[in-house]
Amino acid sequence: MKLICLLMLLASFDMEATKANPATAEPLVESKSRFAMLDDVRLLANGLLHLGQSLKEFVQKTKGQINDIFQKLDIFDHSFYQLSVVTSEIKEEEEELKKTTSLLKTNNEEIKNLSLEMNTKVNDILQERNQLQTKVGGLEEKLSGLAKSVIPPEQLRDITALKEVIEAQEKNIQTLLFTVQGQQDQLNYQSKKIKSLEEKLSYEMLQETAEKLERLNPRASSLTEHLNNTSSNTSSDTYDLPADCNEVFNRGERISGVYSIKPNNSDPFNVFCEMTADGGSTVIQRRQDGSVDFDQTWEKYENGFGELQREFWLGLKKIHSIVFQSSTILQIQLEDWKGDKRSIEYQFAMDGPSSQYTIHLRQVSGDLPNAMANHTGMRFSTKDHDNDNDDDFNCAENYTGGWWFSACGDTNLNGKYMRVKPKGRAERRSGIYWRPERGNAYSIKSTKLSIRQAPDDSGFH
Repeated sequence: MKLICLLMLLASFDMEATKANPATAEPLVESKSRFAMLDDVRLLANGLLHLGQSLKEFVQKTKGQINDIFQKLDIFDHSFYQLSVVTSEIKEEEEELKKTTSLLKTNNEEIKNLSLEMNTKVNDILQERNQLQTKVGGLEEKLSGLAKSVIPPEQLRDITALKEVIEAQEKNIQTLLFTVQGQQDQLNYQSKKIKSLEEKLSYEMLQETAEKLERLNPRASSLTEHLNNTSSNTSSDTYDLPADCNEVFNRGERISGVYSIKPNNSDPFNVFCEMTADGGSTVIQRRQDGSVDFDQTWEKYENGFGELQREFWLGLKKIHSIVFQSSTILQIQLEDWKGDKRSIEYQFAMDGPSSQYTIHLRQVSGDLPNAMANHTGMRFSTKDHDNDNDDDFNCAENYTGGWWFSACGDTNLNGKYMRVKPKGRAERRSGIYWRPERGNAYSIKSTKLSIRQAPDDSGFH
């Protein structure tokens, strides 16, 4: 603009000079030429204006690009900071893993030393047993020699008593040997469990680290896939787990408690095994103090909830994986508010998830009135999956707890736990309830459901 104004000012000065000196004025043709030059100046000025506008737009665009670059740099700085935080967390977790691994190794060494000590004690007991057998043999020879001669009755009584003491000691030694052997098997099993826990702990720590890195960097997904493949290969090689609690019993375990099993076509999981003289049973449900809420969703009843040592529901998927292996006996043990305990046993089968875990029951034995006769063929129901036979109501929602409902108000061992004996009929039916077809109904204080392999492996044919 300044250039244009300067040119116009010069032109005006030239015209004034021409007027002031008419004698030196140029011809008319030269005046027209000057007007033509002014037009060229105007065109040049317009071009410069357009050029300035373009330069202004270019500068604005460049500023926007620079702002974008600064924003991306801020994002990069933030991501780099997060990555450094995750790296420090990984280092801390690695230190914790090293400490845990060291502790497990120390425990393993202690178990090995204890095992060696037990073996030494067993050898000592066997030596004492041989010495006692030698003494018994000598006493028997002496007794046979004394029998040939005349022995007073008092000496005969003493000899008989001594022989009885020796026989009792022999039985005690055999019992002790059996107990020691059981403890030895338990130590070996615990040692295997510690090794499995070491491998599982290492894998879980690495898996968690890989997932954190994957959230920050998608390229880290290949590490997660590698860990999954490694885990599957390791589990197939190292997890020699029993298929059910009966197999746990057959492997020498005699103490009731939590064990890991792996039924056919299933992942390993923990169960509470109840050991008796006849074998091992898997507890699938326990109610005793109301510490766990059984008014849960379908997903919870499928996967299980609660604590295996206290109140829990094992889970429909896990129950099905055990029952699917062989013919099964279901035992239901109930305790009423008077402290009376009764039980009933059924031949038991259960379909898979596609049939909503339909059950099939046939009573086998027990002193408890049968309240499950009309439940055979029923699908499992929860408050968000209504599969009962009542078209007007959702029994699981109205009476709480998931169960194989036939109609509302029937037997329900997963109902609301009552800490005191319920008084009204409606209150009884919303709690843990056992309702036979005939006779009185029961309001229950505690329950335990367990399954075991049927002895003759007969099923529903």
